[in-house]
Parts: sequence; C-alpha cells; structure tokens
Amino acid sequence: MLNLLRRIVQEVNAAPGLDQALRVIVTRVRAAMGTEVCSIYLLDPDSNRYFLMATEGLNPDSIGKVTLGHSEGLVGLVGVREEPLNLDDAPEHPRYRYFPDTGEEKFRSFLGVPIIHHRKVLGVLVVQQQDSRLFDEGEEAFLVTVSAQLAAVIAHGEATGILSGLSFAGQQARDVCFKGAAGANGVAIGHAVVSYPPADLNVVPNKLITDIGGELAQLDAAVAAVRLDIENVGRELASRIRPEERALFDVYLGILDEQALTGEVKALIQKGHWAQGALRAVVLEYVSHFEAIADSYLRERAVDIRDLGQRVLAYLQKQSSTLQREYPPDTILISEELTPAMLGEVPRDRLRGLVSVRGSSNSHVAILARAMNLPCVLGVVDMPAGKLEGMEMIVDGYNGEVFGYPSAELITYYQRIVEEEKQVSSDLEKLRDLPCRTEDGQDISLWVNTGLMTDVMRSLSHGAEGVGLYRTEVPFMISERFPSELEQRDCYREQLEAFYPNPVTMRTLDIGGDKTLPYFPISEENPFLGWRGIRVTLDHPEIFLGQVRAMIKASEGLDNLRILLPMISNISEVEEALRLIYRVYHEVREDGIDVVMPPIGAMIEVPSSVFQVKEIAERVDFISVGSNDLTQYLLAVDRNNPRVANLYQPFHPAVLHALYKISLDAQAAGKPLSICGELAGDPGGAIILTAMGYRFLSMNAVNLPRVKLVLRSISMEWAEDVLRRLLACDTPQLVRSTLESCLREAGFEFFTRPSGKAGSD
Repeated sequence: MLNLLRRIVQEVNAAPGLDQALRVIVTRVRAAMGTEVCSIYLLDPDSNRYFLMATEGLNPDSIGKVTLGHSEGLVGLVGVREEPLNLDDAPEHPRYRYFPDTGEEKFRSFLGVPIIHHRKVLGVLVVQQQDSRLFDEGEEAFLVTVSAQLAAVIAHGEATGILSGLSFAGQQARDVCFKGAAGANGVAIGHAVVSYPPADLNVVPNKLITDIGGELAQLDAAVAAVRLDIENVGRELASRIRPEERALFDVYLGILDEQALTGEVKALIQKGHWAQGALRAVVLEYVSHFEAIADSYLRERAVDIRDLGQRVLAYLQKQSSTLQREYPPDTILISEELTPAMLGEVPRDRLRGLVSVRGSSNSHVAILARAMNLPCVLGVVDMPAGKLEGMEMIVDGYNGEVFGYPSAELITYYQRIVEEEKQVSSDLEKLRDLPCRTEDGQDISLWVNTGLMTDVMRSLSHGAEGVGLYRTEVPFMISERFPSELEQRDCYREQLEAFYPNPVTMRTLDIGGDKTLPYFPISEENPFLGWRGIRVTLDHPEIFLGQVRAMIKASEGLDNLRILLPMISNISEVEEALRLIYRVYHEVREDGIDVVMPPIGAMIEVPSSVFQVKEIAERVDFISVGSNDLTQYLLAVDRNNPRVANLYQPFHPAVLHALYKISLDAQAAGKPLSICGELAGDPGGAIILTAMGYRFLSMNAVNLPRVKLVLRSISMEWAEDVLRRLLACDTPQLVRSTLESCLREAGFEFFTRPSGKAGSD
C-alpha cells in the first residue's frame, strides 16, 4: 500500500496542471480501492461553495456543474466536521442531497474525507459503491492518508489555476493572496519579472574523459567568466549600496577560489570525470551539507553555492545568454530561489520589490533587501512562480504577503501606505542625532545587532548608540579552520573602534548543534536541545580562552567591550565561564597590556534561566535577554519551520509574562537589563518593553529610526497603562489587536501592521 501511495503522489506531482492531477487522483484511488466511484469536490473560497472537479464513475458531464453550499449535503457535512464520514446507506442520511445529473442514485455506500492544508479545508475526496456496506478501517485509513499526502499538491495546483486568471465560477480572479515570511518591511506595487537559474545541475549526467587538460581549461575559462560577472555586478551595485555591503560578493568570489569549490572540482577532473559532472558532484555535495544544517543562516548558504555552480555550468554548456533583458520601471523580481547576483542584474531605479518561493530572513537577499529598503517576501511555498511573468502584483513586506490580480480597492489601499512610508521616512531622517527620550524624560538606549562589517556603517548612520549583540561566529564561519587569536583580535578591534566610545557587546562563540562549522561538525538528533552555546565552549576551554583573550586584547585603549555568555541554563556555567575570563584578564595584564576588566553579562534565552535571574544577576554585571530564542523555547516552535512558523508569536501572553518577570527580577538585583531580538525592533514591542523596565533595546539597524520616533512620542505613564491592558489578554491575537488599537488611538496608525486583504491562498 505504501508503494502504491508513493506512485500516486509521483504521478500527481508530474501532472502538468490541476485538472490532470485531479484526474490522476480519482483514477488511481478508484482502482486501488476497487470502488465504483471516486470523486473530488473543491471548495471555492470566493463563493464558499463546493464544485465537483473530477470523477471516475459519475456522469463526466456533471464536472464543474454540480455545486453545493459550504454545509450542504454529505460533502458539506464532511467539510464542516473536518473528519471522515462512512455510511452504508447514504440516501437514508438526513443530509443526503441528490443531483440527477450525476447518476449517483444507484450508489449506496459513501466514504468522504476532507482535504485540509494548513488548517484550511480545500475540498472533499469521496468514494462510493452500489452495495450497501461500511468501508472497513483499512480503506478509510488509506483514503485519509491519500488526502493528507496530496493536500499540498492540490493547494499548489489550485493556486496555479487561479493565477491563470479565472476563479471556480469562471469569474476573473481578484486579490489572490500568497503568504510567506517577511524579509524586509515595506510595500511595493508593480509587475512581476521571473528570474530563472542559468542552468540545471540536477540533470548533468556522469561521463568519463581522457582529455583531462582540455576539461581543466574549460573549467578555468568558465570560472573566470563567472568571476568577471560577479565583479561587474559588484561594481554595478557600488552606486546603490554602501561599499561595505559589497562584502557579500566577496563571499561569492571566495567560494570560487582554488582552495574551495574550484579546487575540489579539479581534483575530480584529474580522476577522469568531465568538468560538468565533476562540478555537479561537488556543488550538490556542498548544497546537501549546508541544507542539513539546522541553523537558518548557514542553511541559506546552500542557495549561494547552488547559484554559483549553475552559473559556472551555464558557461560550460555555452548557454549563457548575451541578450539584455528588458525590465519594466516597476519590477517585482521573483524566483524560485533569489540570489544576490540576480538582484544585481536589475537596474536599481526599476526595482520595486522581491519575492522568493524559497528562502528565509537570514538569506543574503534578505540582508541586501533591508540594506536597499526593498520590500521583500520569502518562503512563499504555495506560489507557482512560473505563472507570474508580467502580472500586476503587490508585495506586502510587513505581513509577508504577495497579491496577484489586485483590485482597484486593494491598489488604492496599498498606495496610501506607500505615500505614508515616504512621509515617515522623511521625518525619520531628522531624528538621527536626537536622543531617544520619552515625553516625560525617560532615556532609552537604542543599540544594534551586528555580525558583518556591512552592518556597521548602516548602524551608525541610523543613530545607533552601541551594539547590544555582536555575533562572533562570523569570523569562524568564513574561515576554513578555527581563526587564530590574532585574526580574531583584528576582527573584534574593527568593531570596537567603529563604535567607540559607545559599548560593544560581544557574545562568545554560539555554535554547536544547530550552528555547526564545516571544520567542526556536530551531528545530533535534536540540535536545539543539544550541545550548543556555552556548553560547547566550556567543554573546549582552548577555544573559549583564545576568543576571550582576543576580545580583551582588542579592547586596549578603548575600554568599550562587554562580554556576553550565550545559552546559560544553570549557575555553574556562569561560574565556570567567569573563572576562565578572570584567568585570561590577569594573564593579559601580566603580559603588560593595560586593559580594564570588561563587564560580563549572561543571556536569558532558555526557560530555566528565566527562573534564576536573581541568582545569575548576583554573579554578572548585566543581564541580556535573547527574545527570539526565548520565544522559540517557551512556545516549543521552530520559527524557520514553515509548518509551525505561524505558532511563533512574540506577543504570546506567556512570552510577555516571562519578559516582565525577568525585568522585575533584574531591577530587584540592581543590574542593567538589555534585550535583543525582533520584539525590540517592533515599535509596538518597544513600547511594551520600555513599560516593563527595559532601558537598552538592541535591534536591526533598519528598525531603529521607527522605534525612536515612537518612543520619543509617548509618555511612560501611557506605556505602562498599555502594558497593564496587554498583560490581561489571554491570546496572542488579543494582545496584538489590543496593542494596535492603543497605537491607533495615540495617532500611531502607520506603525500598526497593514491588515492583510487576503483572498485565495
């Protein structure tokens, strides 16, 4: 039965369209179960009615004509109950509805199961027989399994059909909405341009050769051509983004070095493999390795490597196009997997927004989108990118939504938001050098999260007062080995000097489990609860001591360093880390280097530490909350998993109460308290945190001006009243709606997230 199910799924996936896929399903299921009828009814979200869309056994002329209300008939009952209905005498059931056109009056047995995708009923799958009998448990279980396996395929196919321009009833589709993840805030209105990879690595066959020199020469020529393309793109972008941001393209060029990807390809060619096959093997091995890493930032590197490999392959296949593509003045760039190189090919004055079927907020494209203020939505898994060319679209980077066939009303709605964005951006420019102080005189320090040097200039230009989180993993990620103490010191010194005299909070190495390094692999069944953060570095004191020594030496003469310990779950970890740090400090002093002891802090990001804040605070100089991980652990939700990402709720009541408890305990201990994460960068979230007592908020630099504008426009009394109302809410939805109501009442309507005008998914 399992093999049969696999064959059905494979055939359905191979079907060119929804109609063909539905025919495959009813034909194969009817044959597999030995029934006389198999039919599929799909629910039209606009009319809220079921339509018979495919059948084997009923009158084929009734397809598309037979329709039932949302709760009408046995089909409607299955959909409303959202569970199977198994009857041995269907015509006797009080909800039975007879349609003469179908010829179903002779069929007595009825088994219907709902087709559900992301909690949404898409339709009902039905089998029928003339004999009066109940279908057995095995048959019912098989049909439920078929329905569950094919729900996503049907959802995607349904979306593709809608994007052909017609809805179920043959009417012009309007406001077709696809949901993804917000990559960069903003709204874009324009026309879709679909970008495709230059070549397909997956179809390259194996082939042995004897002319090794010729294959090596071809590879060198192809790599040189790609290198030139990337350098040209970097130069093209130089006038559009800060010079530091071009470091992302240096990463591309580094991958092409002899010591990296190219060297491994040449090694395979030397063994007798042709260049294209060797390239495919090496690139796909790299991609497989990175895609298996749980950490979302590292996993996104697979996109960059695949893109490079396909570009080299295109030159090897002599398929690179010399034609200049035309881009409309309001281009919405779309791809199955957007890459920085694709972005650089579009004239900046014509680019309005970005959409990618795959990807996350950690991708290089998302980083560049935020730097260039381009609205961006990623991970739109149900969107058929190939059907969108030339379509008028709206990209809502606030809610992570993409609209096709927008109505005049929807366009007007989003045009108003675009105009408001322009006005607010103009106002924000005036705030850079002003303090973040509430109307009643409470000062709030706005810090930034950094990792790449590309973050530094942008952070300073937005008025950052310091760094709340510097991710020290970066020099480890870009190296082929553990970086030396000198290499680390130079890297840290650069950050400390850039922000001097403002504080720079450097988190000690946070790898392990979900952040493995290529030269330090860690394989675990449950990496999020495994060997990571402080657990790894305390188990490897040689790594911890070297990194801390590099940090302290880098602070000489600056004295703006703060050291932060990640993933603290018990007191003994803090005490052991402090022992090692003090040891390094005294050793550095004995070496004649005049440095002061930097403040040491602990991250509160796992539930156990929430209940030990007082004890931890007795041992450290400051407390810092990692709200993203804390939310993830409190709610047991991997926010990078699209199946449960909607359950990741920073405004969940449990999260708010935990954050409030941390603040009260830190204040009672008399220790400074900071927080980094998405909540701090949300204007509404910043109001809540300020009311709780957080005085140091660290965020993405792009969000800093908006947060400053709001905090300068409120009083602490008003913020504390809002907090009291929110703490009384018992659902994330009620928290969010109450907060947005408060913001609107106070005149901050622009900072409430635009309400999604969802149509068909």
